[in-house]
Amino acid sequence: MCTGKCSKFIGISLYPMVAIAIVCNIILFFPGWKTEPIQNPGDQMTPEVLYLGGVIGGGLLVLIPAIHIQATGRQGCCNNRCGMFLSIIFAAIGVAGSLYGFVVSIVGMVKGPVCQYRSILNLTQLKWGRPFDSEIEDFSKDNYLFNTNLWTTCVYPEGVVAFNVALFSLVLFASGISLILCTIQVLNGLFGCLCGTCRDKSDLD
Repeated sequence: MCTGKCSKFIGISLYPMVAIAIVCNIILFFPGWKTEPIQNPGDQMTPEVLYLGGVIGGGLLVLIPAIHIQATGRQGCCNNRCGMFLSIIFAAIGVAGSLYGFVVSIVGMVKGPVCQYRSILNLTQLKWGRPFDSEIEDFSKDNYLFNTNLWTTCVYPEGVVAFNVALFSLVLFASGISLILCTIQVLNGLFGCLCGTCRDKSDLD
């Protein structure tokens, strides 16, 4: 495939990944479709949601490179060796952003959501915290991701565990695909910079 056409394909493919990452991160601000946690984010919001891995990492830091990368596949000032060189830099920014979103999503899934749960030491008392975080001593060390019976530990917001797992998984997926595509574009941009965009008058749109 021509390096210019490859860039155009990669740029277009990044847009839905950006949309998925941003939308899912925004929805995560309303765990279990509740609005109370966002009013008290310091105590009731999962920290990784506030890190904006989907909005900033897999979102804006991928969107800006996607625009330039797609432009290198179209007729104009970017469809040349210089444009391909710049696409390497933009793609590297996309790699960093998507990697950030990827890591934040993994941490958010591993540590689990902030929710109200019953302490094993006092079953009548509800408290806010991260019951699936390994640092909490009064909770089972079983991995909650592979034991859905533990998900009922979170009493409020209802269904917050499945909510967080599903949305963080989507951000993880989108960031992972973006990471792969941006990495490919770094290599594609390098070939395009050295060898040209393979364009000719009949190929230009």
